[in-house]
Amino acid sequence: MSRARVVTVLLVAGLVASGTRAEVAADRVRSWAYLVDKLADDGVPRAWAERVFNDPRVPRFDKLEFSLTPREPRSMYRGLLSRRSVSAAHECFARHLDALGRAERELGVPGNVVAAILHVESRCGRNTGNESVLWRLARLAMSAEPSNLRRNVARHSLWQTPSASAEILRATQERARYLESTFYPEVRATFEIAERLHIDPLDIRGSTAGAFGVPQFLPTSYLRFGTDGNSDGRVSLYDPADAVASCARYLQAHGWAAGIDGKERRRVIWTYNRSTPYIDTVLALASQLPQGRETDNWGKSSTAASGTERTESHPDVGPVSSVE
Repeated sequence: MSRARVVTVLLVAGLVASGTRAEVAADRVRSWAYLVDKLADDGVPRAWAERVFNDPRVPRFDKLEFSLTPREPRSMYRGLLSRRSVSAAHECFARHLDALGRAERELGVPGNVVAAILHVESRCGRNTGNESVLWRLARLAMSAEPSNLRRNVARHSLWQTPSASAEILRATQERARYLESTFYPEVRATFEIAERLHIDPLDIRGSTAGAFGVPQFLPTSYLRFGTDGNSDGRVSLYDPADAVASCARYLQAHGWAAGIDGKERRRVIWTYNRSTPYIDTVLALASQLPQGRETDNWGKSSTAASGTERTESHPDVGPVSSVE
């Protein structure tokens, strides 16, 4: 084959590959059109939203199958009350004693409860997740997208009688609306955080549930309850002092106050995670940590430095992925 022919073949192949990549990208953006339209209507520049959902790091939206009666199994939390886990929670408490004591004095939220939540949520910062928060939240926000809703209705209606199918339709529509109303604001908030911090929204990393930081906040909670616990002029959920103060601020804002009874405590923690096994685990773990004046006694005998740890990452949103 002559050199000229080889060059021609390579050029044609390059053009075909380029065209294929463009088609894939266009198809990816189209698959997210329902969400992009909502964001644009809500003030996010359309070009920015399209650029984000055109990014190769964002998979094409295919479908999201959701349950009509989701429940967390108690087995998810069983290991958190093991001797080893409780010991780690004690270490967390001792390490961040100053921040926990300050939050208890200033906000009225017991340090043992905050420490228990941080341990259950992220093992006190050791496991904050490395998933794209935006993508995880965006999938959930697409629950009521028409074609996705139809697929879920068909799936849940399979083998049902006509009378049961009508109820399934209602329940599926209701569940889809709930998921969208819960998670679309989180997607919008992710863009707001990115704008505030001058970062790529896809660089905010967290759990598969779309939460991030030591207290595993969703983006709206970061915006509403994020607190500068060490007075350095910024809020980082990866800074222990900020994480403790933010968690305590959240609980206080949702009704935690001195003297509340057991039922009210459960109600407040329910707002953090709507799961009975989660609430049981947090309260059981908290009961095994120092309480009330015991916190002050630990402070007199402990030399642990609280609130001084840092992560080598973006200071406010944690580990970030490299962008080629």
